[in-house]
Amino acid sequence: MNNYHTSVLLQEVLTFLAVKYNGLYIDCTLGGGGHTFEIIGRGGRVLGFDVDNDAISYVKEKLHERGLNEGKELTIVQSNFNQLGKIAPKVGFEKVDGILLDLGVSSHQLDRAERGFSFKDGPLDMRMGKDLGVTAADLVNGLTESELRELFERFGEEPFARKIAKKIIEARKTTQIKNTEELAGLVRSTIRGEQGIHPATRVFQALRIAVNDELNVLEAVLPQAVALLKPGGRLVVISFHSLEDRIVKKTFDQLEKESKVTVLTDRPVMASKEEVLQNRRARSAKLRAIEKT
Repeated sequence: MNNYHTSVLLQEVLTFLAVKYNGLYIDCTLGGGGHTFEIIGRGGRVLGFDVDNDAISYVKEKLHERGLNEGKELTIVQSNFNQLGKIAPKVGFEKVDGILLDLGVSSHQLDRAERGFSFKDGPLDMRMGKDLGVTAADLVNGLTESELRELFERFGEEPFARKIAKKIIEARKTTQIKNTEELAGLVRSTIRGEQGIHPATRVFQALRIAVNDELNVLEAVLPQAVALLKPGGRLVVISFHSLEDRIVKKTFDQLEKESKVTVLTDRPVMASKEEVLQNRRARSAKLRAIEKT
C-alpha cells in the first residue's frame, strides 16, 4: 500500500475506533485504503468515500489482490463525504460503530505534479475531484488584490498576505499564472519561509481549501457523522492545520456540553517521533476522538 499513500497515525486510529468483529465502519477519505484494510483485517465492514478516481481504482485493485469482495467487506462510493448522511443509510450503513475522517491530502495527490497540490511543475489545479468547476488558477488569476489577501489571511493564516497578493497582481499584468512552480517561485521571491518550510506552503493551503470548500464541508459532515453512530460508536478525525483542528475541537466540545458525546482526547494525539522520521507528512497530523453517549 505504501507506494500510493502512507496512512498517518494508523495504530492510534485503530485504538480509538476499537474495531469490533462484524462492526460497521465508514472511512470518509478512502485514499489508498490503508486505514480501511486494517479495519477489514480486524473483522470490520467498511463503507469508503472518495471523490478521486485514482484512489478508487487503486483500492479496487488492492481489494481484488487480497481476495476481498466489493459490496461485502468494502462498499465504495465516489462522492464528497458531505453527502455522508444521505448515502450511508441507502447502502446498509444506517447506524455504525465507527467513522474516520482523515482530512489530509494523500501522498499520491501531492506527488503527482499534474494534480497541482505540490510545488512541482504542474497546472494550478488543486481539485480533489475533477467534477469541481473552479481551479486554483481561476482564483489566482481572477480574484482582486483585496480578495487574494483575504483568502490567504483567512484560509492560510499567512502573515504576508498583503505583500503576496500585490506581487501576484503585478505579475498578472504581464501574463496569467497557470503553473504551480511559477506561483511557488513568485511567493519565494516575495517572502522568506520558516526553517524547513516552503514559503508558499500557506498560500497553497489557502487555495486548496478554497477550491474544495474544505472548511464548510467539514462543518457539514461532523453532525451527520455523529447522527450515524450507534450509542458507544466512535468518531475519529485527523486534521493537518489549525483551521480544521479548531472546527473539530469546537464541535466536539459543544456536543459534549449537550451530553451527546464523550470527548476521548483532552488534547490532540500527535504522531510519534519514530513515525515522523518514517513519514514526514505525519508531523502536522492531529487526532481527536469522541464516543456517542
